[in-house]
Parts: sequence; C-alpha cells; structure tokens
Amino acid sequence: MRRGPATAVLACLAGAGVALLAVTRVWVVEVEHRPGLSDLRTEQTGAQAQPWLIGLALMALAGAGALLATRGTVRRVLGGLLALTGVGLVVGTVLAWAGADPVWPAVTVVGGLVVAAGGVLAGWYGHTWAAMSSRYERKPEATAAPEVQSVPDSRAFWDALDRGEDPTR
Repeated sequence: MRRGPATAVLACLAGAGVALLAVTRVWVVEVEHRPGLSDLRTEQTGAQAQPWLIGLALMALAGAGALLATRGTVRRVLGGLLALTGVGLVVGTVLAWAGADPVWPAVTVVGGLVVAAGGVLAGWYGHTWAAMSSRYERKPEATAAPEVQSVPDSRAFWDALDRGEDPTR
C-alpha cells in the first residue's frame, strides 16, 4: 500500500462519503399488521437509529481536508482522531445493527474501516509528508524598531488643501 498523503486523504474522503450515504438509507422496516386495516409500515434509517453516525461521517470528511492543511505532530494527532472516528462509525453501526437489513449497515462498517485505515496511515506516516507552501504562513515581524513618523495634525492638511497644495506628497 502507498504511504502518501493522497492515499490517506482519499481513503478518508471515500470512507466518509460511503458511510454518510449508507447512514441515510433505510436500515429497518417494521410492519405492524392491523386486522381490518392496512398494514402500518415504519422505516428507520441508520441516522435515526444512531443519530451521531452522521456527525462522525461529517467529521471524517472535514478531517480529510484538514490533513492537507496540517503538518508534523498536528497531522499525526489528526490521523489518530480520524482513526478513532472510523472506529466510532464501526462501533455505532454494530450497536444499531440488530434487526436491520444487513446491506446498508455493512456498507457503513466498510466506510468506517476505510476511514480508520486512512487515519492510521496519516498518524503513522503523516509527519514525513510535505506540507503546504510557507507562502501562506504569517511572516515574523522584524525585530528592529520601526521608524517613528511624525503625524501632522489634520488642520495642517486642510490648510494645505486651501492653498491648493497636495498634502499627501
């Protein structure tokens, strides 16, 4: 497996996207038979069974983007958080799986595992990856004291304008 940042970012994006899609699908269909009336059908999505699964999937999407903007130790910590997010998706899905149609929960588990793998990859190798260009970072201030310029009072500017002079020169 490649150990580059593209692999980790794409794994987190793909896993989170798949998990987000699967969580919004119907997992459980309950049919209540009512004598003399039509059957009452109740559908429940994965997000209704475990509402925080959507939050974890969105967190994984945001974390995948943040992997590109961080470096060093921060990137490694973010990789660990993404790994925990993927594990959280898997655990939450397993807790809500009882009585569910097995397809969409299984897809959510796969998405969570892919996010976790991307997070582990970023946590393990992230500090060695290239970072964004330093041109986007704030430059340190010069240590020498800046020249103090005298600021003329505003009356002098108005007087110069009255005489027809340009006070900005």
